[in-house]
Amino acid sequence: MRKIILLSFLSLSFGSVVAQNAPYWQQHVDYKMDVSMDVKTYLYKGKQELVYTNNSPDTLRKVYYHLFFNAFQPGSEMDARVQTIKDPDGRMVNKVKVDGKDVKESRMKTLKPNEIGFLNITNLKQDGVTAITRTSGTVLEVTLAKPIFPNSKTTFTLDFDGQVPVQIRRAGRNNSEGVALSMSQWYPKLAEFDFEGWHADPYIGREFHGVWGNFDVNITIDKEYTIGGSGYLQNKNEIGHGYEDAGVTVVYPKKAKTLTWHFVAPMVHDFTWAADKEYTHDVVKGPNDVDLHFLYKNNPKTTENWKKLEPLMVKVMDFYDHKVGPYPYKQYSFIQGGDGGMEYAMCTLMLGNGTLEGILGTATHELGHSWFQHVLASNESKHPWMDEGFTTYIEDLALNELAGDKKVVNPFKGNYAAYYKLVESGKEQPQTTHGDRYDENRPYSISSYVKGSIFLSQLGYLIGEDNLDKTLKRYYSDFKFKHPAPNDIKRTAERVSGAELDWYLIDWTETTNTIDYGIKDVADSGDKTTITLERIGRMPMPIDLTVEYTDGTKESFYIPLRMMNFIKENPNPSVKRTVLNDWAWAMPSYNFTIDKSKSTIKKITIDPSGLMADVKAANNVYEVK
Repeated sequence: MRKIILLSFLSLSFGSVVAQNAPYWQQHVDYKMDVSMDVKTYLYKGKQELVYTNNSPDTLRKVYYHLFFNAFQPGSEMDARVQTIKDPDGRMVNKVKVDGKDVKESRMKTLKPNEIGFLNITNLKQDGVTAITRTSGTVLEVTLAKPIFPNSKTTFTLDFDGQVPVQIRRAGRNNSEGVALSMSQWYPKLAEFDFEGWHADPYIGREFHGVWGNFDVNITIDKEYTIGGSGYLQNKNEIGHGYEDAGVTVVYPKKAKTLTWHFVAPMVHDFTWAADKEYTHDVVKGPNDVDLHFLYKNNPKTTENWKKLEPLMVKVMDFYDHKVGPYPYKQYSFIQGGDGGMEYAMCTLMLGNGTLEGILGTATHELGHSWFQHVLASNESKHPWMDEGFTTYIEDLALNELAGDKKVVNPFKGNYAAYYKLVESGKEQPQTTHGDRYDENRPYSISSYVKGSIFLSQLGYLIGEDNLDKTLKRYYSDFKFKHPAPNDIKRTAERVSGAELDWYLIDWTETTNTIDYGIKDVADSGDKTTITLERIGRMPMPIDLTVEYTDGTKESFYIPLRMMNFIKENPNPSVKRTVLNDWAWAMPSYNFTIDKSKSTIKKITIDPSGLMADVKAANNVYEVK
């Protein structure tokens, strides 16, 4: 069974289309780890064997590991960032009084030695020969004992010991809802090397990027603890805890104080787990025979919400399967833990004591990441909008589907409003900004989640909803397991629609140019009317325009954008549409004539769909009061 799973994922990995550059290549890792956790001291020890395959054309003389837990210490880069950023994450600060004033103080600043996180590496060898190492904060630099030539493999072995920090951000112990262990980014993780080079970013608090590979992990822990996480439990009938086959009674050795859980996770770029003594563990069948695991604290106040969540997530996964493409693994776990909601391979850690609406929104969002961050896996440190934004887009669609009678025509309306406020604030930075280099947290969030989502909803305005649906499916099919870059989603949309979209990718993601079109004049021309439009913002757009008449009829007009070389299908075939001459960007104004007098016009609207992100809606409407 295991061989079949691995082969199927390998066939998915190197499929039909090349990403980023040609010929396409990517590195590969095979991890074997044995770790033992002391649940009283929160100290853990482990051994790691890593087979690294260099598929690149480069000869490597160094490699880098991430040591994420080293961030949770006084004086770390993460600590410094929390102390200096204007709007620090509320989860990472304490409010203290200084000279009678409330001051936000980094929680890492005051951590005691038994509360910090750390990850220490010893005995690192390459093919049995000791390699030179240097630790710099959250990054371990390894000078190799011998070069790794193109198309060759090498084996690294090392010992590690770590301490689970007090829960501050994502990972940690004893979170705000009492979950004992939230173990994300807990092991020495090899940094990604791709066509751009090394991505050995320090851990300051943003997102992650990793190398595709296979994980074989043994976790030894007190037998009272239930674990949920990445991968497939191999010894479920020895472990129990809700994983055992139906009809199996699990009996532990009388003197056993611990259990060793054996997980295998094929073709993932991360391995995460959580553990607690009070987890309830439910398993529900999802689409395509996927097991959906729900692990949550045995709390009478919240159990009902988690039970109600289970069938809803079956519907959400089915929606994503049809909207984007089939989920390729055979399990997914919703695990109470962490500090909000965070996506990992085959699982999420999420807070679980809130309302049903709240945990449904979190679970829907985090599950959506499985398609964009854990199957496509763009570099979320450099391009967070490609993951957070695209996930927000399908989350909003899924929640709207679940709304039933309350379903709305435009589920993205709130996203546009948030983007407009960011523009008004003057704090927007281009989406090419590295996630760590945003001046403040809020502009980062709006740029990544909101403006990233609008990239897709507005793309539907540009090329039509049918073409957008086809683009999402083809993007997923062509680039799964290939770390796509921004140009890949643009080129996919171009292949599907036939439109030229380079201008869209540049203006929307690489600048802070805004869209602002207006109705400048409506003038009588005898028994005809001349309508003059103007482009005020820098960013160009094709224009959908609707004219409503006093007799209750309406008609629409479409003005193609010259540089796009495309004519969109009529989004509303029940309304007569006239395709006008194209509008070149360099021309600041545009006019056309309709064969009715001005007195018959009731209202003229630019973009009645609301899907074009025009920052000044007031000048989009001409209305006779």
